[in-house]
Amino acid sequence: MQARDSDGMIMSMDGAMDLASGNMLTYLHFTIGGDILWFEGWVPQGPGAMFGACVGLFLLALVDRWIAACRAMMEVHWAKRAQIAYTNKLNANGDSEKKKRTVPPSTVGNTLLLRRAPPFIPAHDIVRGILHAGQAAFSFAFMLVVMTFQLGFIISIIVGLGVGETLFGRYAHAGTTLH
Repeated sequence: MQARDSDGMIMSMDGAMDLASGNMLTYLHFTIGGDILWFEGWVPQGPGAMFGACVGLFLLALVDRWIAACRAMMEVHWAKRAQIAYTNKLNANGDSEKKKRTVPPSTVGNTLLLRRAPPFIPAHDIVRGILHAGQAAFSFAFMLVVMTFQLGFIISIIVGLGVGETLFGRYAHAGTTLH
């Protein structure tokens, strides 16, 4: 496909895109030296820099899976703590009700509500939000790396996620079954 520039020059849209620091290849490749890794100055130019970038991406993928496992285990802990806090609240209300010799009619309803919606506990929910934001940041960063079409980067992330899941996945899956 050809297009005319504002000065009448014919430009081809079939080749690599010209960027300030090199060419961006829009197909899967192993070419070293033209792929910007997140920031303009982060362009691995040689084999050593490329290897270092791949090792860094591998380690970041491991950290991503570790955070997922930590979050799953914390969810189990937080669910138990929320149940304890709610039970203590019911017991405290029950003691005051015993003095009045009446049974609160909403106790069963409140217990069923907890099974559907745990209470907001700032110490739990703020940390949960921060962990989720961190995981989202990793996901977006990995997406941007994949958009470079550099197979070395992509393979490093995939292998890192696989190794991370092998190392930490059992914790994440145990966390979902321990409720």
